[in-house]
Amino acid sequence: METKPPLPPFTLETALAKVQAAEDAWNTRNPERVALAYTEDSEWRNRSEFLNGRAAIAQFLTRKWAKELDYRLKKELWCFMDNKIAVRFEYEYHNQAGDWYRAYGNENWEFAPNGLMMRRFASINDVPITESDRQFRWERI
Repeated sequence: METKPPLPPFTLETALAKVQAAEDAWNTRNPERVALAYTEDSEWRNRSEFLNGRAAIAQFLTRKWAKELDYRLKKELWCFMDNKIAVRFEYEYHNQAGDWYRAYGNENWEFAPNGLMMRRFASINDVPITESDRQFRWERI
């Protein structure tokens, strides 16, 4: 059986680790890698889109990151209980025209016993920003 530690029920330490793992994975902008964190039949609501299953999630993320360029995400744990976690997040991106945006939102997550997410419900709002207003920049080495 496939597992994705940490597993529920969550403690403060494991909930924080789960949130950080999600942030790290999403910042790779790799749809196939991100989709592996969800059950085969995972249910999503992302803004006004309703998705079911890993394949739909990977397709959605492929479309998303083709439009949301230089995407950079930060997540913050808000609360947790048993197999559920709530987070707030912000991310920044620009479109093909070079217009920058910051998106704000909340997500409610529910996990299967094997640590894969079986439900994700996201509410998101975008705010236009200037390039100089960006808060999340990739560190160059």
